[in-house]
Amino acid sequence: MAEDPVTKDLGDQPGGKFWFIDTMPGVTKGNMWSFLVMSFSTIGLLTFISATTTYVLTVNLGVPVAEQGSITGDLVVITEIAQILIFGVVGVLSDRVGRRQILAFGMLGMGTAYMMYPFAESIGELTVYRFIYALGLGSATGMIGTIAADYPQENCRARLLAFGGVLNGLGVIVVTLFLGSLPEVLVNAGVEQIAAGRITNSIAFIACALSAIVAMFGLQKGTPGAQEERPPMMELMKSGITEAQKNPRIALSYAAAFVARADLVIIGTFTVLWGNVAGIQAGLEPAEALSVGIRLFVTASTAALIWLPILGYLVDGLNRVTSLAICMTLMALGFSAMAFVGDPLELSVLPLFVLLGIGQISAFLGAQTLVGTEAPKLKRGAVVGIFNKSGAIGILVLSSIGGRLFDSIAPAAPFVLVGICGGVVAVLAVIVRMKSPGYIPKRKSKA
Repeated sequence: MAEDPVTKDLGDQPGGKFWFIDTMPGVTKGNMWSFLVMSFSTIGLLTFISATTTYVLTVNLGVPVAEQGSITGDLVVITEIAQILIFGVVGVLSDRVGRRQILAFGMLGMGTAYMMYPFAESIGELTVYRFIYALGLGSATGMIGTIAADYPQENCRARLLAFGGVLNGLGVIVVTLFLGSLPEVLVNAGVEQIAAGRITNSIAFIACALSAIVAMFGLQKGTPGAQEERPPMMELMKSGITEAQKNPRIALSYAAAFVARADLVIIGTFTVLWGNVAGIQAGLEPAEALSVGIRLFVTASTAALIWLPILGYLVDGLNRVTSLAICMTLMALGFSAMAFVGDPLELSVLPLFVLLGIGQISAFLGAQTLVGTEAPKLKRGAVVGIFNKSGAIGILVLSSIGGRLFDSIAPAAPFVLVGICGGVVAVLAVIVRMKSPGYIPKRKSKA
């Protein structure tokens, strides 16, 4: 088979070393440490939105649990509309001005929204704050994905993503356990419920602000290419689409993003809501019911955390499209297994949530590795921007439908929907693998 012209130049280049990761030229150990800190804080802090939304709807606004699925789904829709609007813009800007400024701006935007969230007095006001959160979220997560594509050599790409993903998972667990459980701790200590929520969200703001400082002063300056190499703005604005037209693997990565980003939001939103609704229906207090939902979410996240390093090592030895097909199959199985959950309050169902976490993180790694490999260096931000935009559209569609399925059919229905979509992408990956296999990274010799 003739060498693929799109990926023929992806071999190793002279660069640095950071633990077991070979880094690109110009990437310092300080840059890598800062990236790892941001991997821990960014994803962890963004997932707190699920817990604080549930708490504000129940405590501040008094929304009945029977209506919370639809409202939560609608708030996710608002989030994704904002991200659809901003992902392409921040991707193009990052190819012109650099990654760190946009990431710092995004963290401050998220923090500001968290500070305002528990002061909402209506669903409309809450929606405005959610939009501000979404603008910050889109800026921050878009840059995390782009930086993860910038820093590693090709032979270590999946391992860096897995390393960053482990820190994502640790951040999610730490933030969810600490901030998600803090209202209950404060209430048990005698703090009024609304005040407990406001104190918790103020701490979230401080964490976001500190993360913005790390991003601004610790990450690599500029862009991967020299200033004279940077494509014109108009070319960058079109490149996310034109590159997919030239390279079917980039197009496949966009389809994978549609499902893979949605599966994380479905877990973060509907596992917490599922446990919360089941707990309240069983007669638990709101703070106790929230803890039930958090337990389900932490179970899935812990399973993902353990599985991710193993998967990262395996993926670095596979063709990227082959690995995506495997990862999406795991995701389809994990999400579809939620159909067998009866009562989420029973400990016997936790193994199914373990499988759910494995499926979710597999889809994430498979999609991110593929787009990181295939996106051209000088247009990487723009391509990753469209990748993220595709993910935002997936979240918009699947969460909107999922919220209504949650209320009208069963709490497991949103998960099964995503599982079916994952199976479709796995089939597409097999087709692309046969027609346009792409680059297979070679492991370095130990000699």
